[in-house]
Amino acid sequence: MVSDTFGCQTPFNRAVALIDEVLPRYDVHEVHSVACARTLDDALAAPVAADPVVRVLFRLRGLRTDGTIGEVFARMKFSEVAHDHDEIVFAGAGTPWRPGGGLRPFADAPPGTVRIAINFRRERDRLSTETRVQAMDDKARRAFLRYWRVVGPFSALIRRRWLRQIAA
Repeated sequence: MVSDTFGCQTPFNRAVALIDEVLPRYDVHEVHSVACARTLDDALAAPVAADPVVRVLFRLRGLRTDGTIGEVFARMKFSEVAHDHDEIVFAGAGTPWRPGGGLRPFADAPPGTVRIAINFRRERDRLSTETRVQAMDDKARRAFLRYWRVVGPFSALIRRRWLRQIAA
């Protein structure tokens, strides 16, 4: 089941998700899930760019294509901010619409930036990933929404392909 920026429902009980504690209010969010018996460890250990489409998208963005999904978040300067048996949340703050993005710690989000939280969650027989973004002011919101109109569909494609790869 997929949820886009318009807030469609997901199959999970949102009241218990760690991402709700990290970023309960957001301007943009996107959820993708797949039927999957794999663990969170399996998801994070999956190659970041085994899929040729993902590899091309990462290269176009100037990102390295080696390593695992878990490692790519660390390289992009996202910090692990919450983790339990069924969910892991990575987060950071910055200006992803600018070259380099200038990611910094999630708590250090001055005006003109956005906070970003990304999770992987396992519940019952499903694995999901959710991305949430909260702008710190109207200027950042406008800048991010312009950027997201272009980048968002490719971000969604990467997440869907990651989930398919993990489930296979």
